Amino acid sequence: MVNPELLKILVCPENKTPLHPAAPEVLDALNAEVVAGTLKNRAGDTVTDLIQEGLIREDGAVLYIVRDDIPVMLIEEAVPLAKDGSDC
Repeated sequence: MVNPELLKILVCPENKTPLHPAAPEVLDALNAEVVAGTLKNRAGDTVTDLIQEGLIREDGAVLYIVRDDIPVMLIEEAVPLAKDGSDC
């Protein structure tokens, strides 16, 4: 789990908006895509590891995966959540 004090100061590296923890149902849906081999990050790479925790940008467009309690705050590693063809 991301330290609550850290979460207070973390922002999206792309647009500097706040982040919030992903709900379990969001993680479940993304993990179904991981299992199916269809989940890709913004760099176009297939996500192969199940997502235990993630941080969602305020606008809900992207999720930053948290690995071993450390948020991966790289724009190209973010997972697009928009399903209309845009990722922001």
